[in-house]
Amino acid sequence: MKVTQLPYEKIGFISKIILDYIDQKGSIQSYFTNFPNLEGFEKQIKEKEKSFNQKNRIILSQTIDSQYKGLNISEKTKGNITLLKEPNTYTVTTGHQLNLFTGPLYFLYKIFSTINLAEELAEKFPDKNIIPIFWMATEDHDFEEINFFNFQNKKIKWEHKDGGAVGRFKTNGLEGVFEEFSTSLGSSKNADKLKNLFSKGYLENESLADATRYIANEMFKEYGLVIIDGDNKDLKKLFIPNIKDELEHQTSFNAVSKTISSLEKNYKIQVKPREINLFYLGDSSRERILFENNVYKIKNTNKTFSKESILKEVTENPLAFSPNVIMRPLYQETILPNICYVGGGGELAYWLELKEYFKKSEVSFPVLLLRNAVQIISKKQQNKLNKLEISHEELFLNSHILLSKKVIENSKIELDFKLKIAFLKNQFIELRQIAEKTDFSFTGAVNAQERKQIKGLESLQKKLLNAEKKRQKNLVNRVTELQNQLVPNENLEERQRNFSEYYLEYGGTFLTDLKTALKPLDLDFTILEI
Repeated sequence: MKVTQLPYEKIGFISKIILDYIDQKGSIQSYFTNFPNLEGFEKQIKEKEKSFNQKNRIILSQTIDSQYKGLNISEKTKGNITLLKEPNTYTVTTGHQLNLFTGPLYFLYKIFSTINLAEELAEKFPDKNIIPIFWMATEDHDFEEINFFNFQNKKIKWEHKDGGAVGRFKTNGLEGVFEEFSTSLGSSKNADKLKNLFSKGYLENESLADATRYIANEMFKEYGLVIIDGDNKDLKKLFIPNIKDELEHQTSFNAVSKTISSLEKNYKIQVKPREINLFYLGDSSRERILFENNVYKIKNTNKTFSKESILKEVTENPLAFSPNVIMRPLYQETILPNICYVGGGGELAYWLELKEYFKKSEVSFPVLLLRNAVQIISKKQQNKLNKLEISHEELFLNSHILLSKKVIENSKIELDFKLKIAFLKNQFIELRQIAEKTDFSFTGAVNAQERKQIKGLESLQKKLLNAEKKRQKNLVNRVTELQNQLVPNENLEERQRNFSEYYLEYGGTFLTDLKTALKPLDLDFTILEI
């Protein structure tokens, strides 16, 4: 195993707002509280200690313990659940959708980043217990985003008819998915382990939430990971004051809208709030709550509430109220003694909209940490990169740019017309100087001729380059094939591939290598050669 790191700006695929956050630019400073470094975490612990409702700890620990019933839980995880009761225990948290068989690779990167951060902070703050948390997004309802995973360029998909919160979905129909996946895996020892994990997860658990908890527990229990399902009555009782506040005062809409009006001057807005950022959950539905003509309505239903009746419903049936993407972070930070949220670029972009909302709600705003991002490269692939003289940075270039660059470097003739174009521009500078001494119309003719000549040179360069690409067909094919292997569809492989492809080849060492390689506080892109 060999690990190298690159700055994110050398890779691309990362938004301006996240690059500026990593660099702590002045334009982003007002949208977060503490930065992810040791000084920032020390301040965050003190802040959370003052603001967190310590009475919530017992309910939190007991609820999580009940959610683990029937699972083979490690002593470390069991101990961490118990430690949540203690006033000197804090959490670092990541969350993810309930993607089929973990979905894309970055599921692993999120969780290992969180585990490694917890371990590092535990060493730096020995008088504190730091627990890694995985928050299952059980209340999401966009099934089309999670009902598949890619394996060896093939989409393995689960067809299902349930509606509402995906965590409540029954696992019916996954037998066929298992058969399809099992056939593709073959019969090696690693294949058998993957089959066992899939079958026990999805064929022996009734709901998607239970299946996901089983799989995540099996993969990460040795590291003490604690998994939580927020779709729980006892946990939502702790959030009742915030739910009522949202219904009566639309606090999130007002606070986040104010932030957005400032933030959008420099950055693209990730999500926009609705007037009420709550859903109403039924057994097989999750519909928006609307407020129209002084009446609360549940969209796509005939259900309506007066102000008094909906507040009573919150008290008596808090499980029916589901926070959306704007309110979910506040729910999480209300029930957890959390000091840091670990997420991808898109997630952190919308968290950066929420600081004012947290302030209005009197909840501590956590440290935000960009999860590790990884490119896996086999030794064989690295040898090919070396032979083709492709650097790690060049690997992430647009395919046309990369091919042009390598063809030019490998050619014995001059293919780059930059010097010729620069020379031509200098000639026209002299012509313009002459033109300025005559009629104005002649200056226009000079400028028009310059554009024509430069365009002609650029066209000639393009034709010459295309001809050279044909002559260097073997090189072009080798570069194209290798880049497609490593950066499929010109996108990071972590968004395309499932962990099972690597587990099938490397077994458990793939997971241990990842665990060893990821350094969450380095804030760099990781190249992992295995």
